Amino acid sequence: MIFLATLPLFWIMISASRGGHWGAWMPSTISAFEGTCVSIPCRFDFPDELRPAVVHGVWYFNSPYPKNYPPVVFKSRTQVVHESFQGRSRLLGDLGLRNCTLLLSTLSPELGGKYYFRGDLGGYNQYTFSEHSILDIVNTPNIVVPPEVVAGTEVEVSCMVPDNCPELRPELSWLGHEGLGEPTVLGRLREDEGTWVQVSLLHFVPTREANGHRLGCQAAFPNTTLQFEGYASLDVKYPPVIVEMNSSVEAIEGSHVSLLCGADSNPPPLLTWMRDGMVLREAVAESLYLDLEEVTPGEDGVYACLAENAYGQDNRTVELSVMYAPWKPTVNGTVVAIEGETVSILCSTQSNPDPILTIFKEKQILATVIYESQLQLELPAVTPEDDGEYWCVAENQYGQRATAFNLSVEFAPIILLESHCAAARDTVQCLCVVKSNPEPSVAFELPSRNVTVNETEREFVYSERSGLLLTSILTIRGQAQAPPRVICTSRNLYGTQSLELPFQGAHRLMWAKIGPVGAVVAFAILIAIVCYITQTRRKKNVTESSSFSGGDNPHVLYSPEFRISGAPDKYESEKQRLGSERRLLGLRGEPPELDLSYSHSDLGKRPTK
Repeated sequence: MIFLATLPLFWIMISASRGGHWGAWMPSTISAFEGTCVSIPCRFDFPDELRPAVVHGVWYFNSPYPKNYPPVVFKSRTQVVHESFQGRSRLLGDLGLRNCTLLLSTLSPELGGKYYFRGDLGGYNQYTFSEHSILDIVNTPNIVVPPEVVAGTEVEVSCMVPDNCPELRPELSWLGHEGLGEPTVLGRLREDEGTWVQVSLLHFVPTREANGHRLGCQAAFPNTTLQFEGYASLDVKYPPVIVEMNSSVEAIEGSHVSLLCGADSNPPPLLTWMRDGMVLREAVAESLYLDLEEVTPGEDGVYACLAENAYGQDNRTVELSVMYAPWKPTVNGTVVAIEGETVSILCSTQSNPDPILTIFKEKQILATVIYESQLQLELPAVTPEDDGEYWCVAENQYGQRATAFNLSVEFAPIILLESHCAAARDTVQCLCVVKSNPEPSVAFELPSRNVTVNETEREFVYSERSGLLLTSILTIRGQAQAPPRVICTSRNLYGTQSLELPFQGAHRLMWAKIGPVGAVVAFAILIAIVCYITQTRRKKNVTESSSFSGGDNPHVLYSPEFRISGAPDKYESEKQRLGSERRLLGLRGEPPELDLSYSHSDLGKRPTK
C-alpha cells in the first residue's frame, strides 16, 4: 500500500478540557513499513474526583467492546495478550501520567487495522474510548508527482516514507534520475497529528522526451536487509506537432483519395480534417485518415488538418483538385406566395467547368443560362396556375444534377361552375366544388328553411380534398313539393365566395315517383284528408296553434315520416309536436343524408271542394 502524503490536521477528541470528562487523543491514521515497528502516540483523561491509586489500561484490536471478546493487544494488569501480539507489543507511556503510547514491533500485514484504548481505574471506573487509531502497513515508498508536469516548466517530485519506528530509521535514495537533476534530502518531518515522515525532493525541467520516464525511490534500513522501492512514470504534457501529411493531390471524379495526418503530443491530440471551416472528420488519435471514396464535385479544394490539445496546437494544409460534374443545385427564394405577389427564386450550383442552368415547370423551360453558377427566376403577379412543382437542372460534360422545389400560391376560394344540385327519387344531392389555398371552410344554406349546415357536420356533409380542389356533398332526404334553394358559401383568410347551386331535374322531383295516375289518386286523397280534418276540428272546437296560422308561407316542419291516420294521432301533445320541428335526421348511408320530409300544412280555413 502507498503511504498517504497528507493526514488530517486535527487530533481525535471527545473532551475539550482536561480533568472534566473521559477523553482520549491519538492520531486517526498512522503508517509503518512491514517488518519494522510503530509507536502509536496516545494520551487520555478522566474526571479528577476519581483519584485512583493505580491506573491500568487495555489496548484492543478492531473492537472497543470487551463483551465482543476482541483480541487484547496489551493489558497492564495481567500482561496476557492475544497470540498475534505476543512479544510484539509493549507500553511506552506511563498510565499514571495519563500517557497510553503503544509500541508494536515486527509488523506484518495482519496487524493492520483499528486500535482502541480502555482506561481501568478500578471497580466500575472503566471506560473504553471510541477514539481509535488506524494502522496502515505499507511496503512501498510514496512518490508524489505534481498533478501536471508540462514540458519546459520546472517541477518538484518528492519521495515520502513513514518514520514512526523509534528503533529503525529509513534512508532514501533516487533511482533512474540521471539526466533529470540532483536530489535534495529534507530529512525527518513531523506531521500535525504527531506522526513522522522522511522526505527527499528532486527538482528538474522535463522535456517531451522525458514523457514516460520511470523514476524510482528506495527506502533502506541500515543494519537490516529491509529495502523498499517505489516507482512512478512521468506523464509530461506537451503540445502537438504534425509529423506526417500528404502533399498536394489531383484526382478525377469517382476515384479514391486518402489523406493522412499524423501528430505527436501528450495527451493525444484531437485531429480534425476540415474544408472551408467545415469539419469533415475528427478523432482523438495520433494519426487520422480522411478517405474520399469516389470523389464528388463538392470535394475539390483545400483541406486542413488541425491537431490540438490543452497545451497547444499545430496545423497544415493540402490541396485537392477534382474535375467534377455539377453539385446538386440549391434553391433559395419564395416557396409560399399570395396571389398577385412577385416571386423571386435563385438556383445555384458549383462545377468544373461551369454548368448550363435551366428551370422547368411541367417540361416547359422558364429560364436558362450558359456557363453560370446562378440562375434567377422572376414570376410577377403569380396566379393559382403558378402553383406546383419546379425543377432546377445543372449540367456539363461530366454529368447532370437536378433539384425539385414547390411553389405554393395562396388565394381566396373560387366556387367552380360544375357545382349543382340534383334530384333522384326522395333524395336531393348538392355538389359544391371549391378551388382554394389554403383549404377553405364550406357551408350549405337553405334560406327558405332557415337552415345552415357546415362541413363539420359529418352526418350530413361529405368532403374530400384533392390538390387545390375541395369537393363537398350535401344530401337531403325527404319528399318535397318543390326543390329547395341551396347556397354554397366558402371562405378562407383571403376571402369569401357564395353561389346558389342550380338544380338539375328539379321538375321530376315528385312526379317522377308517382306518375300521372298516382298524381290523380294522391290529389283525391289529399282532398279527403282536408275535409276530414276540417269536420273534426269543427266538432271539437279546437283553436289553431300559432305555429299553424294561415298565411302565404306556412311554416315547414321536419319529421321522420309523413303520416296522417286520424285526429288523435294528428294532434299529439304540445311537447311532442314542438320536439319534431326542424329535426335533422341521422346519417342513413354514404354520403350522409339530411332528412327534410315535410309535414302537412293546415288547410282547415281554406275553401274546399
